[in-house]
Amino acid sequence: MPKSRIRKKADYTPPPAKQAQAIKLTNRAWVAPVMLAMFLIGLAWIVVFYVSNGSLPIDSLDNWNIVVGFGFIAAGFGVSTQWK
Repeated sequence: MPKSRIRKKADYTPPPAKQAQAIKLTNRAWVAPVMLAMFLIGLAWIVVFYVSNGSLPIDSLDNWNIVVGFGFIAAGFGVSTQWK
């Protein structure tokens, strides 16, 4: 009696690899103008304070006007982290 043919098992084929998703970049056009505005407002606040001998921009804050000016500048740096 002749031998029957032996069927070869199919080799394992892994499932197809997932395609990489395209990264969606959001529009960050607002970052640069806001950042520059914060820098300039902070700088102007400090300059006005020194030029007016401490009577402007807010007289009741006294030397805390410097902290407010640097606060605007720090906020500008905080906004700059969003820039891509």
